[in-house]
Amino acid sequence: MGENQTAVTEFILLGFCFGPRIRMVLFGLFSLFYACTLLGNSIILGLIWLDSRLHTPMYFFLSHLAIVDIAYACNTVPQMLVNLLKPDKPISFAGCWTQTFLFLTFAHTECLLLVVMSYDRFVAICHPLRYSAIMSWRVCVTLVVTSWACGSLLALVHVVLILRLPFCGPHEINHFFCEILSVLKLACADTRLNQVVIFVACVFILLWPLCLVLVSYMHILFAILRIRSGEGRRKAFSTCSSHLCVVVGLFFGSAIVMYMAPKSHHPEEQQKILFLFYSFLNPMLNPLIYSLRNAEVKGALRRALYKESHSQLE
Repeated sequence: MGENQTAVTEFILLGFCFGPRIRMVLFGLFSLFYACTLLGNSIILGLIWLDSRLHTPMYFFLSHLAIVDIAYACNTVPQMLVNLLKPDKPISFAGCWTQTFLFLTFAHTECLLLVVMSYDRFVAICHPLRYSAIMSWRVCVTLVVTSWACGSLLALVHVVLILRLPFCGPHEINHFFCEILSVLKLACADTRLNQVVIFVACVFILLWPLCLVLVSYMHILFAILRIRSGEGRRKAFSTCSSHLCVVVGLFFGSAIVMYMAPKSHHPEEQQKILFLFYSFLNPMLNPLIYSLRNAEVKGALRRALYKESHSQLE
């Protein structure tokens, strides 16, 4: 650790290689997306906290997903916005590893939370009479704590393996934050152990959860097809299809392409675009897909607005 710090004390994030005008346009656009992400997830957290009708296992999991999405955005987006205004602004050695650890923690935790949420919907739709017994509050808390603990421990393993490597230059990271693959390219030693651990972790945290999600939604789909009401079947299918589009397409899909596909298939600039799905689109769309389209959340929002307007009139 000491040798690392004497050789390299800071890194420079190269960010996006555009001219000043395009950087200013991107700064405004990304700032808007960032604000929407924070606002949407904060609204979900506030409604779940204030409305007792939303104190159910499903919304308990959604509240933790909202926390992860807010943390996701706050960990990477501010640094990227600063980088757009000041491209050569460095990040300290310790700050870089802290950002890497937090990013990996939130990424791993979200993967596991998505599995938990799909299992919750599977039990609610396929075993409605046993739902309260299966998804007790003790089970819910255990699942959430396990997700956060596994996510943090796995991220810690990656960071510890990186800290053993010497970094003697260059110190320019071709990314808009301290992404683990981009950082490994700067190491002055063999990184095969790191690559193997990353691949094994991807199997555990990406492929295996994705299979569980797909199995859960397959059972849900079969249960939906048995619904006699055409309107009920349509609403249920619409909800599940939107969930699958976000989970499989945006989150797991982009992550698998980034970490498990051959690196020659996507250049570094394409990698940055893929990571925008993590930083912006996925955290911004999650409140819309999982919550704000939900009738119960819409009702809670109307009740909150009515109470606010009624209190102002008094």
